[in-house]
Amino acid sequence: MIRIVKKPTDTPTDNSTGMVAEALMKKGARFSYLDLDNINPFFDEIQDDLIWVCGIKQDELQFEMISALNIKNRVVNSPEAIAICASKVQTTARLIKKGVKTPETIFSGSKDEVNSFLEKHGKVVYKPVYGFDGNGIYPFTDISELKENSPYYIQEYIKNNCDYRIFVIDGRAVGAIKRVSDTFAHNIHQGGCGVALKEIPEEMAETASQAAKAIGIDYCGVDLLLDKDSYTVLEVNGTPNWHCMQAPIPDLIADYLINKEKSL
Repeated sequence: MIRIVKKPTDTPTDNSTGMVAEALMKKGARFSYLDLDNINPFFDEIQDDLIWVCGIKQDELQFEMISALNIKNRVVNSPEAIAICASKVQTTARLIKKGVKTPETIFSGSKDEVNSFLEKHGKVVYKPVYGFDGNGIYPFTDISELKENSPYYIQEYIKNNCDYRIFVIDGRAVGAIKRVSDTFAHNIHQGGCGVALKEIPEEMAETASQAAKAIGIDYCGVDLLLDKDSYTVLEVNGTPNWHCMQAPIPDLIADYLINKEKSL
């Protein structure tokens, strides 16, 4: 049985869960919805199933629930992968370990260290460790502009006029968009406009694939910038949307879930 955890941010006009559920239905797959707020993970009614987590609330209950369910079931994406992607620190550490290009970054409780990093680069970017949808991200050129308290996650600023979101399933890049805006953040939730790429350049696909493998994740959205002549990874999203992509992402996810469920 495939069990589905609905994405809490779904709306009637942006229903990621519903798109994949419809694809599963058309393919004749058996599935049911799982309400994490109203189950007991210690009972045995739910075991040996594939649980697809389209998204979870950012609270302790839901994360602990899928972590407990993962012991007797196969959860996609795994709780560990979702947790890694939720933390920019954990994501960056794994990208660096695997040699995946990412902007030079520091994570520190020292404002003096941030200032030294700023003096080195001239312009840097502050990002909340657990931020999402581009919220709370801003560039600065003077330490007086840094208003947040420690700890500080700071990246070098890379001059750009767009970024890219690559959708990766099972280590393979299957869809991509170019995101542009008139502001610093190109995220669609920050007013950016997404344009589908008809073809994914080989280096872009390879960089996104390497990032997904570094995290150890079933599927994800990898955000890239073009830095001089090569791509650099900004972050990896463990519960990604697929706005503006021409690729049939819901069908591809449905096929992946069906195949994984059969292999249990």
